[in-house]
Amino acid sequence: MNVGLSTSVIQRGRSGVAQYVFALLRALVPYAARHRFTLFVLKEDLPLFAFVESKMKLVPVSERFRPPVNNILWHQLVLPRLARQHQLEVLHVPSYRRMLWPRPCALVATIHDLAPFRLANKYEPKRMFYGRVVARRLARRQHEIITVSQSTGRDIREFFRLPAERLTMIYNGLDQDRFFPGSPKQAGAFAERHGLRQPFFLYVARLEHPAKNHVRLIEAFNRFKAETNCDWHLVLGGSDWHGAEVIHAFIRQSPFQRDIHCLGFVPEPDLPNWYRAAEVFIYPSLFEGFGLPPIEAMACGCPVISSSRGSLGEVTGDAAAVVDPEDVHSLTQQMKRLAADRELRDRLREAGLKRAQCFNWDKTAAATLNVYLRALAR
Repeated sequence: MNVGLSTSVIQRGRSGVAQYVFALLRALVPYAARHRFTLFVLKEDLPLFAFVESKMKLVPVSERFRPPVNNILWHQLVLPRLARQHQLEVLHVPSYRRMLWPRPCALVATIHDLAPFRLANKYEPKRMFYGRVVARRLARRQHEIITVSQSTGRDIREFFRLPAERLTMIYNGLDQDRFFPGSPKQAGAFAERHGLRQPFFLYVARLEHPAKNHVRLIEAFNRFKAETNCDWHLVLGGSDWHGAEVIHAFIRQSPFQRDIHCLGFVPEPDLPNWYRAAEVFIYPSLFEGFGLPPIEAMACGCPVISSSRGSLGEVTGDAAAVVDPEDVHSLTQQMKRLAADRELRDRLREAGLKRAQCFNWDKTAAATLNVYLRALAR
């Protein structure tokens, strides 16, 4: 089977879709002996795929197709021609924003979430229209759709009106070789090298307002500090995104500004160390189609406070302390509970380690390959 995969939506490797693509490809490498994989990669992103270049074919894509509108046109006008040229049997687009209308071969798409239907101000108006109207029609042209959670699957059936038989729920995996508990001493040394003292709460998500809910988290941290007078810090890891200026302004206004730290984009090799160094991981997002960071934190032995919105309750199960992300008081109370109760942190740590074992990229890759085969059969 000759499978193509469009990678141009990875946003230079700094997005959740990027992590999905990289991890899935790593897990698909063992299948490259029996199947051909052709990856369409924007030229400046080619170094990011060095880990598979000896096993899979990389087709460079001109940088003029990086801007969103140009990229959409490339998917609709150029990629179908390339699919026929490379004799693809299946083409996988790992984002609902770039699904194809033409059918040069069997089409598979991964839909991570339908946030435009759940969050009114998630994107600017043009992107909201594309997500709510155009993507709905494109979804009906796909032979198979992968959804990363039961929650997202329900949204697809409700908002896109697609039959259940064309949807396959496949959880994202977890790289157990990267995310595992480490030495507390080494974790402390890692934090010190980055100029941070423990203990601290950690939130890893792009600085996106209002969807990632940083402003309420900062307000809750302000209350936490005022009410406890303790030495905990708040560490935010993630690139600036839509609305980041609102978040930075709120930090500057905080009376505890010196205890709030923005790391910017966290490189993949450093991510497990940040989870290990944190005393508590907190994930108050307003909506997620899966929500990988809480599971990664759990795998590294970090107790988790999590919103239950979207798929988060489904994914974290009973292994996280749950908050209502729109209730600042709820956020503050859970922060106070975990900061004060070491036994509770230990219980959540153990529950999290057990929960993290449920997610495996090898299983995800095997299930994804089966979807390719079903799409081809259609």
